[in-house]
Parts: sequence; structure tokens; C-alpha cells
Amino acid sequence: MHICVLGAGITGLAAAYSLQQDGHQVTVVDQASAPGQGASGGNGAQLSYAYVQPLADPAIWGQLPKLLLAADSPLQFRLQADPHQWRWGLQFLAACRRARSERSTAWLLDLAARSRQGFEQMLADLRPDVDHHSPGKLVLLPSAAGLDVAQAQIDLQARLGGPAQRLVSAAESVAIEPALAAYQSQYAGAVYTPSESAADCLKVCQALAQALTQRGAELRYDTPIERLELVGGQVVAAHSAHGPLRADHFVVALGSDTLRLCQPLGLRPPVYPLKGYSLTLDVGAAPDRAPQVSVTDSARKVVFARIGQRLRVAGMVELTGYGRDIPPSRVDTLRRATAEVFPGCPTEGEVRPWSGLRPATPSGLPITGRVRGGPGNLWLNTGHGALGFTLAFGTAAALVQALRT
Repeated sequence: MHICVLGAGITGLAAAYSLQQDGHQVTVVDQASAPGQGASGGNGAQLSYAYVQPLADPAIWGQLPKLLLAADSPLQFRLQADPHQWRWGLQFLAACRRARSERSTAWLLDLAARSRQGFEQMLADLRPDVDHHSPGKLVLLPSAAGLDVAQAQIDLQARLGGPAQRLVSAAESVAIEPALAAYQSQYAGAVYTPSESAADCLKVCQALAQALTQRGAELRYDTPIERLELVGGQVVAAHSAHGPLRADHFVVALGSDTLRLCQPLGLRPPVYPLKGYSLTLDVGAAPDRAPQVSVTDSARKVVFARIGQRLRVAGMVELTGYGRDIPPSRVDTLRRATAEVFPGCPTEGEVRPWSGLRPATPSGLPITGRVRGGPGNLWLNTGHGALGFTLAFGTAAALVQALRT
């Protein structure tokens, strides 16, 4: 079959690659001039297959005053004149229940395991230079109460068959990652997962795009899709300024733009952007003062991941609309976080600031498959939230399987 994938970010390209591997003719279309230019290019670089607690968690209720009122909160919700935002917010709060969160965790763990398998198969197939390594990960926790919550999550994931992880003291975490020594007094302990990985997502997107092209796929850039044409309950074409694109099936992997394209068809997928930011620091001159192990500071909502001779620093979650501007205050926040957690890291030079809109569902579970009441040949692959890089090959495998049935 001929399948047109709309979107050349990591989820669209992983889907296109997997579909091509399954024998389909593939066309990939994107409004950007190159692959990985949306929410993928500057993401946090962590492949978090083990610690997958969804954002929709009962603990969110105690954080609501800070979310709504604190100007410097790493999690921000600013009301817009947008009914979709209000509807998404209410659905998100409804998902912040323990039973729902535990079901989501089980689903995400299974999907992450399949995604790891698919990603590793791709690495073996293409052998791309993407700065991939598996240094493990530490999630720093600020208090004893935080350790208790984390232990409950570890126990839950262990019962569900998730990868091995354990709580470690602050001193033990420094033994694992010596670059944390100066910050040791600022946190109570950490979750340590030895098996976690990191890679440059932009390089992965570029490698997938190159492989797709070399194996016969067509990739069209600078081609924003304006509308989908329906005839007899089927999508017959995706229209752009360059003319119609025809295929047997269409996969929408447009991230936060999914609603824009689907709404004229009467479809309202519950996807809203979680805006985040990142910096990329050159640390080649200070390799012993930058971490090798991936680190997540849960209090700051900031992640640190080594990719080659660079350190990716990413963080914040904002539900503030669709703007991709980068306020200087957010750059300063990430600079300060780096300087405080890893004082030896160079933060005064070029930091290559970036922002991205991570497409999220209220529950944290991606949407992969047909939409109820939608065209039979229209498939969604979106809503991965902050786990897009982690889950991309898992949802790609699910999409391939669904198209076989």
C-alpha cells in the first residue's frame, strides 16, 4: 500500500521507517525545510524506558496553587481564550486519579519496552552516528516525602515487570555520577535506573530520513498540509500549496498541529501542546565537570543528558498556547539550573536556546490508530507528550500491526 505520513518529526519518521520495513510505499510530508524541526530537534535527549510515571498523577492536586499563581514555577498553566485548552485542562484533572495513573503506567511500560526493541533494531540496521549511549539515569528527589512517593512508583513498576531501578542516597548518587558532588546537599536521594539511554534525537531524525530516501521513499519538505479531502468517508488527498497528495492511507503525525487538520473533519483529538525549552552546551573542555549519567532534577523539572561532547539541558512544562517564542527568563532559568547542579559546566558561552511544543493527551497516553467516527484510512500517531523520543518506535510498531488487521 501507499501510505502518506504527515510529519517529519521523530514519531512520523519512526512510523514511516517501520511502515517501509513492512513493505509499504511511503511518502513523508512536512512544512519544515528539514527533518526533526518541530518538537524533536532540541528535546531532552533522554530515552526513558523505565521511569514512565505520567504527568497526570494525584500529586498534581497539591501543586495547583503554584501551577496557577507562581511566576517562576517550572510547571505553568495560563488560561487562554481557547475552549480546547479549557476542555483539555478539565480532562487532565479528571485523569489525576490513582487508579487511572496506575493503568497509564502499565500501558506506558509495555509500550516503552516495545519501543526500546524497535529503536535497538533500527540502530543495528542503520548503525547511525547519533551519540547513542546507555549511561543510566538518576532522578533527583528533593525530600524524604519525595523518596516515599518514588518508592511506591518503583514498587508499582516492579509488579508490572518494568526494568530494574532502585532508590539510592545522595551520597550513593554522587558515587554513580561524581559531577553531582557540589549539589549533593540539595536533594534527599534519587531513583537510579542503570539501563536508561540517551541520544541526539535530531541526528536520529536525519538518519531515518536518509535511510527512507535511500530505500525509495519520497520526502517532501516545505510542504504544509492545508486540508484533507474526503470522498465517500475516505481521505482521498492531502492538499498543499503544491497540489494534492494521494495515497491509500494517511498517517497524521503532526504533533500539536493535529487538531488544526482534523477539526474540519469533525474530529477533536485531545492533544494540547506542553511547551518546553532547552539549551545545548559544549562541554568538551570540561568533561569531568559535566555528567555522563543522565540526570533529572524533579524539583526543577529540568533534565541533563550528555550527547557526545555536548550537554542537553531541557525543562519546564507550560500550557500557554501555541507560541514558540523563547523568553530570556527561561534561558536564564536553565543557565542557573546548570550552574547550580553542575558548577563546573560552562554556561556563559553559546547555549543554542530552543523551544518546542510537545503534543500531550490528558492521560499521557499517545493516540495511535483510527479515530472513532473518522475516515477508515486516516490514522493518528500523536500525543506522546514528553516521551515522544522514548515511545516513537513503540507507537510505530502498533501502527504497523493495526494496518495489517
